[in-house]
Amino acid sequence: MAPGEKTTILVARKGRLRQRYDGEYRLVAGCVPYRVGADGQPELLMVSTPNRDDLVFPKGGWEDDEDMHEAACREALEEAGVKGTINRTALGMWVFRSKSSPVSGDSPRGACKGYIFALEVAEELEQWPEQDTHGRQWVSPAEAYRLCRYDWMREALSALLDRLAEAKPAVPELDDHSGVHMMVKAAVAPADRAVALC
Repeated sequence: MAPGEKTTILVARKGRLRQRYDGEYRLVAGCVPYRVGADGQPELLMVSTPNRDDLVFPKGGWEDDEDMHEAACREALEEAGVKGTINRTALGMWVFRSKSSPVSGDSPRGACKGYIFALEVAEELEQWPEQDTHGRQWVSPAEAYRLCRYDWMREALSALLDRLAEAKPAVPELDDHSGVHMMVKAAVAPADRAVALC
């Protein structure tokens, strides 16, 4: 660091004072962080959690001073130490139980509504707010499926992989007789696939 340069210290938000709710459902936002490797194949970033041996995708409470995309980006930064481009079209919305709330029949009390997004990672920080409790690990899609603890995680991962497969540019076809390449025009992304940097 150069003399006089200031260091920004990132701090994770704690508590549920500003937590958003939909009735009795706690609102949660998260993401499936990914990058495309040199071989053109996607890699997924998963994080460890305290007192567990498995890995998860970053997610957490959506607070009243942010929209759901900002909340998902914040959770990726706090838990995984990454920044990138978030696709503003959710991979889906899932209802699930909070790990800290026991299941109580069909009541939504203690349940979460979680909106999960795709986040293409552009930057990995060397230090991040929750690195003492959340390690990070890049894994293949097959390994991510194996590690997914919950159905909603597998479904979000499948939705991301489907979206990435649809977005692949068309491969030029070679005409065997003339050696001329035929180019196929790629479809323009619809407006609901707008992205935002976070």
